[in-house]
Amino acid sequence: MADRLTPEQRSWNMSRIKGKNTKPELLVRRLLHAKGYRYRLHGRAGKNRLPGNPDLVFAGRRKVIFVNGCFWHFHDCRVGLHAPKANADFWEAKRTRTKNRDADQRRRLRDSGWEVLTLWECELKDGSALETQLVAFLGARAPGRS
Repeated sequence: MADRLTPEQRSWNMSRIKGKNTKPELLVRRLLHAKGYRYRLHGRAGKNRLPGNPDLVFAGRRKVIFVNGCFWHFHDCRVGLHAPKANADFWEAKRTRTKNRDADQRRRLRDSGWEVLTLWECELKDGSALETQLVAFLGARAPGRS
């Protein structure tokens, strides 16, 4: 099926897709903040940028969290495995590059002594399971936090 939008309309639509402060990321941030965890945003650990610009950085714990969209990062769920029919070769190559880049960035972070958790958009639907996963990854809150 041909694209119903003109190239200009498609370009405008694509330019509006956010990479930061997405709904899934905000959901995770609200949950963690309510549980008393504090973090830095978008890849900063002090004055240094971390590989891949993680969505949440817990510098004192040397832990980072990525909140990935299933389609854009080629997750192995139903949404991530959906292959667009229009311009299929372009999308396959683009998403494969993203998946490979993500793996390289996670490796670089681990080699630098950081622990990495990747959360997928499809995993965020079960709030209690998400909370359990986050607390298990991050450990206990700092003493004195309410």
